Amino acid sequence: MTTPEREAVPALTRVLLAEDDESFVDALVVGLSREGFDVTVARDGTEALRLFASVEPDLVLLDLMLPRLSGIDVCRSIRAQSQVPIIMVTAKGTEIDTVVGLEVGADDYVAKPYRLRELVARMRAVLRRTPNTPVAAVPPGAGRSAVRPAANSVLEAGGITVDTDRHLVFVRGQDVHLRRKEFELLTLLMENAGRLLTRDVLIDRVWGSDYFGDTKTLDVHIKRLRSHVEEDPSSPKLITTVRGVGYRFDAPRSGT
Repeated sequence: MTTPEREAVPALTRVLLAEDDESFVDALVVGLSREGFDVTVARDGTEALRLFASVEPDLVLLDLMLPRLSGIDVCRSIRAQSQVPIIMVTAKGTEIDTVVGLEVGADDYVAKPYRLRELVARMRAVLRRTPNTPVAAVPPGAGRSAVRPAANSVLEAGGITVDTDRHLVFVRGQDVHLRRKEFELLTLLMENAGRLLTRDVLIDRVWGSDYFGDTKTLDVHIKRLRSHVEEDPSSPKLITTVRGVGYRFDAPRSGT
């Protein structure tokens, strides 16, 4: 008599929670576990980096104000070695904290106090945009939004060359490393050179239609992108702002 094969159990999504407020820790561990996440807790920044190396999480929930090593320093250190999704959590909720967190590489942020449902929605939205995410944390039928691939895999304009197949960028002959979202933004803008792309379109195409954070994320990524591609980032000539509407890549594409 043959034993029927057991259906494979989906792997749980590993989450590293770096938080020193015990009232938040207890509630989050219980709530996130019920949602299908495997949660490991770090109670200071030094422990967060140590556990990050051993746990290899699929997502990091990172409090801004951690003992021993700040969330900003932890985020910066993680980003130097990994592109794992990071959601910054802050009790302050001020614009400067948000901008600094995004500047050092956080994918999103949420301000305390927050509802568990909102946090889980943001976590799943970030995970849907990340390749090879364990399926347990992402509800069935949830799609991913991706930037439309260019008909030509090499885009050239304004002294910038983007090889979309090999994920390479050259600016005035120099090899430039861009983070994933910066690369997708640049690709989308260059594919539509000369056209105004609204903020909603950019967010929808790069972050996904299910993203419901505010638009500071887009502004910070545009600022960071300009620092790589503009000769004078304080007076951009390539990626220009149409105030209150969106952004435009102003250099015509080669061959047009």
